[in-house]
Parts: sequence; C-alpha cells; structure tokens
Amino acid sequence: MEITGKLIMKLDLQSGMSQAGKQWQKQQFVIETVEQYPKKVCSQMWGDKVDTLANFNIGDMVTVSFDIESREFNGRWYTDVKAWKIEAAQVAPINAGPTPAVSVPTDQPFATIPQSTMPSNNGGDLDTFSSDDNSDLPF
Repeated sequence: MEITGKLIMKLDLQSGMSQAGKQWQKQQFVIETVEQYPKKVCSQMWGDKVDTLANFNIGDMVTVSFDIESREFNGRWYTDVKAWKIEAAQVAPINAGPTPAVSVPTDQPFATIPQSTMPSNNGGDLDTFSSDDNSDLPF
C-alpha cells in the first residue's frame, strides 16, 4: 500500500537489544494527507531503513510504501503500520502549466446595455434612493 502526504513529525529513534542478542532500531513518523479532510497517519521504519527517513525534513511531501498488520494480545488488538520505503512525492504544483492569457480586443468599444433593459428607477433621480423602493435588487 502507498500513501502520499506531508511529513509533519519525526519521533525519537528507539533502539535496543532483542532477546536473541540482536541490535534493533525503529523510528516513528507522522504524515498528513493532502485532501479535503486531511488525515494523520503514524508509521514506523525498522532496522537500516531508518536511515532513509533522515533524508527528509519536516514539511517535505513524501510517498510511503507500507504494510498493515494487526495482532492480538490478551484479548486486545494492536495494529502496526510498518513502512518499508519512503521517497519524495511526485506532486504537481497546484497551478500546473502556464496561465492562459485573456485577450481583450482594444479596437472594439465596450458593449452598452439598451435603456429599455435597464431597471426602472420609478421616474426618480438616479442619485436618490428610497427605502420604500420595491426594486428587484437583492440588497
């Protein structure tokens, strides 16, 4: 599975020794998706893959490949999101491509609205306004 989002947090590196005597290390990180309702997803990298996380800074757009696994312990379920690859996201900028130019002909006069289609001012002066005026204006 893959998810793309902004790296918003890197948690502290954790390390230790397994019961079998092997060194281990893991680091959790949080990304936030870029969509109408953004979601935060906490994932973790194990072993030498932790080193790849160091190549990214908070705020970077990343794509994370991961596996989800759930396990049961004493009647409760726990879910891990284990990342196995993180890379820079290939995200197009919001305003991709050139902005189209708007052409306005300069040799043509502005369009005029015929007086017959203009709203009536009930025969009054254009500078006067009556609060009793029942015009069709929405304000």
